[in-house]
Amino acid sequence: MQGAAARPTMAGAQANAGDEHGQFALLTQRRFAPFFATQFLGAANDNLFKYAFTLLVTYKATEYTTLDPALAVNLIAALFILPFLLFSATSGQLADKIDKARLMRLVKALEVGIMLLGAYGFWAHSFPILLACTFLMGLHSTLFGPVKYAYLPQVLRPREIVGGNGLVEMGTFLAILLGTMVAGSLINVGPNGNVQAAAVCLLLAVGGWLTSMAIPSGRPSDPALAIDWNPFRVTWATVQVARRDRAVFLSLLGISWLWFFGAVFLTQFPQFAQKTLGGDPGVATLLLAVFSIGVGLGSLLCEKMSRRQVEIGLVPFGAIGMTVFTVDLVFAVRGLPVAQGQSVGAFLAHGGHWRVLVDLFLLSTFSGFYSVPLYSLIQTRAAATHKARVVAANNILNALFLILAAGLAALALGPLQLSIPQLFLLTALLNALVAIYIFMLVPEFLLRFLSWLLVNVMYRIDKRGTEHLPAEGAAVVVANHVSFVDALVLMAMSPRPIRFVMDLGIFRIPVLSWLFRQAKAIPITSAKKDRALVERAFARVSDELRDGQLVCIFPEGRITDTGEVYPFRPGITRILENDPVPVVPCALQGLWGSFFSRMGGRAMTRPFRRGMRSRIGIKVAAPVPAAQASPAALQEVVVQLRGEWR
Repeated sequence: MQGAAARPTMAGAQANAGDEHGQFALLTQRRFAPFFATQFLGAANDNLFKYAFTLLVTYKATEYTTLDPALAVNLIAALFILPFLLFSATSGQLADKIDKARLMRLVKALEVGIMLLGAYGFWAHSFPILLACTFLMGLHSTLFGPVKYAYLPQVLRPREIVGGNGLVEMGTFLAILLGTMVAGSLINVGPNGNVQAAAVCLLLAVGGWLTSMAIPSGRPSDPALAIDWNPFRVTWATVQVARRDRAVFLSLLGISWLWFFGAVFLTQFPQFAQKTLGGDPGVATLLLAVFSIGVGLGSLLCEKMSRRQVEIGLVPFGAIGMTVFTVDLVFAVRGLPVAQGQSVGAFLAHGGHWRVLVDLFLLSTFSGFYSVPLYSLIQTRAAATHKARVVAANNILNALFLILAAGLAALALGPLQLSIPQLFLLTALLNALVAIYIFMLVPEFLLRFLSWLLVNVMYRIDKRGTEHLPAEGAAVVVANHVSFVDALVLMAMSPRPIRFVMDLGIFRIPVLSWLFRQAKAIPITSAKKDRALVERAFARVSDELRDGQLVCIFPEGRITDTGEVYPFRPGITRILENDPVPVVPCALQGLWGSFFSRMGGRAMTRPFRRGMRSRIGIKVAAPVPAAQASPAALQEVVVQLRGEWR
């Protein structure tokens, strides 16, 4: 009994350590470290094997096949992607049904077997065997993908999700870089490069299997699930499961678009280095390194930039940066190259090339800002029983978008006769259009972006007690009303969407009105002005609460013009009579006297009155049961929370 009691205490201590020391503390904890090492070694092995095989059929084609090298390379790429289309849905079912740690160990054991066969293929110069192993390694990755992203939300606390995903994304891209560079160095080492590549692949597979043995158990999400082995029927069903939540499905499309965007760059680096920049193969490797490090850094920075919560406001920020720096990259290569066949040293000696590298680094960093929040949103909002199947749907869409990326590149560089910089420019413009389309369909992304900009550019926010905000289920949030941006500040506090009850005058502000409507804000006015609107507003509030949503009201009914909290009106009582849900009191601090407050007269008339980056605060109290949530009691809690800091 003592041992059983000690385990939660240790887990809690580990989790608290993670909160105190940040995401890197996860790398010292058993719940995450063996998993991270396993996925890192697997990603490195995938790329080492695939790239080594690609180099062999490119530079030593006659020893392996009679096929044209270009055809052989495309065949390798296609066979690696094919399992993602055929078996992702089945993999998602397996990951939901079986203990996740057990499934990962089985997949790693499969990888060892594949690499034993691959080692023979390398030694025997057998193109068919290596081609079969390419397909099987694609299957290995297909099986591992859903269980990887479904495992994380089981072992990480909500405040660790973003940091954990950042580490995984960073590790994945560094593994891609490592595998690619090691493959190049091994194949170029001499006549026995193929044998050495086989040995390293086998060692990585065995290493991954050994680290998987230390992964703690990951409970099945749906152990009673009946596996449908028909790949076509289950693929269609899996995509339909993912479409149940609009925000989740559009996040899947957003991630798949990122794979499209990245594939266009990664596949063109060799030609871009040679034809546009005048560099040798070392320059192509340098571009890959800069791109991979940029994605890794952007992924790691997401935890700090999002304050350890799922902040989808970073997604528009990332999309903007991806487009801006891609466009600048296109302008940066004008007039290049300065010479042909430049080594890395000669390339770096030319000042104009540094702008190219900076643009590439920044566009990839912003892609990290784009991807990590989307993965985190999927993990936190997808139904617990279907997380792996939703990730499987993502893998299916990723594979389709990778094929589309290859098709676009072939069309652009072939019949359309575009240059590689022009292909990059086209991709940047498409990125802007895709982002606009997604953000128009789900304006929550844009609203969160505005909220994130506000509290990170104009203010420094101090949040306390935000753990009291319910992770799921209905609740009413009440707060003092200090300024015209109170809703945006509160939005920055909550990882969940909030339905705001909003004054009709603010709701009708041009341009913003469309955003408010799409965000399902609820307009209200006084009963004297429009009683029918008031009745509709209360009915909407009831509908949202019964749907399990968070609803925020400002019970004062007006923005303060004295800095003090006005008496709370009885509207909250009516809401709770219909739907007796918990009430979460919040206090806004530091906004009085800001540009958006009514201190000294009309708001928004004296820019930079308090300068930039002034400090504001949000304090959240424990939920108050509906039976105790009278207007006077709630006002007393909010006033005490706020204190003297107005």
